[in-house]
Amino acid sequence: MKDELIDRLEQLAGRFERMRLEEYLRFIMDKKRFMAVSFLSGVMRGLGSAVGFSLLGAVMIVILQHIVEINIPLIGDFLAEVVKIVQNRIE
Repeated sequence: MKDELIDRLEQLAGRFERMRLEEYLRFIMDKKRFMAVSFLSGVMRGLGSAVGFSLLGAVMIVILQHIVEINIPLIGDFLAEVVKIVQNRIE
């Protein structure tokens, strides 16, 4: 029973070492570093969202302009109006 317990504790100690638990705890305890990393990750996440949304919006406008050029009866008229509104807001 005692040997099993010792073996189990050694396995747990090995797992903690592999998980770098000590390094993670030091990181969390260092408030300045933790806040700096959190701030930078938030800024990068926001920047990525803004750039991604801008690119997606630009691609959608190009696709809508091509649909308007094809001149599909009901959809074309509606999309032509949407594209005009968007272009007026941009200019």
